[in-house]
Amino acid sequence: MKLTLRVWRQKNADADGAMSTYEVDGVSPDMSFLELLDTLNEDLVLRGEDPVAFDHDCREGICGACSLVIDGEAHGPERTTTCQLHLRSFADGDTIDVEPWRASAFPVIKDLVVDRSALDRIIQAGGYVTAPTGSAPEAHATPVPKPDADFAFEHAECIGCGACVAACPNGAAMLFTSAKVNHLGALPQGAPERETRVLDMVAQMDEEGFGGCTLAGECAVACPKGIPLASITGMNREWLRAVRKAGR
Repeated sequence: MKLTLRVWRQKNADADGAMSTYEVDGVSPDMSFLELLDTLNEDLVLRGEDPVAFDHDCREGICGACSLVIDGEAHGPERTTTCQLHLRSFADGDTIDVEPWRASAFPVIKDLVVDRSALDRIIQAGGYVTAPTGSAPEAHATPVPKPDADFAFEHAECIGCGACVAACPNGAAMLFTSAKVNHLGALPQGAPERETRVLDMVAQMDEEGFGGCTLAGECAVACPKGIPLASITGMNREWLRAVRKAGR
């Protein structure tokens, strides 16, 4: 295959960015999209040019690092992570636009790399369990009803990639935050901090400058792990419950 890439290049957060056009020839349809960028960077290095900076880590679809907007869609045309997107999803001769996540809370560091530490700070605000549990308990020591376990596991699949933010027309982080809130709130270990968790995490989300949610639904469509849109309404109920209990 021969592909034309229009890639966002930006030296640093303070510099102006622009799209640069590159042609990559001789790539296989079985290559992943990140391998395509590797091939491009090999050519750029051989020509003495600065390679394209992009995030990646596990390349197995579980770390959430490979954040790219491809042809205007978070992670590209398939519902998967960029590292698991293969070139068979494109046609020989295609022109492909590659951009970083676009959100005010995700400032560009360089090229396709953005600072997603805002998501980490939301987790730090309450996405954890502080109750001391000692050593690992027996599997049956704390019975969890299967519907609750399934609900928690469904939300625990969130990998924090930020595709929901990039896809949202408002740049909201509601799907990410709701996944963490619902995951821990469904388990007995998370029950003692149920109210403070949702209040603190939503407050931190607002402080980070994410947009407001209008339930456009693009976040759930773009999520590579299939976190449902109903997760947001579930968190809204949790937040209202916590506000009433706190008497705010």
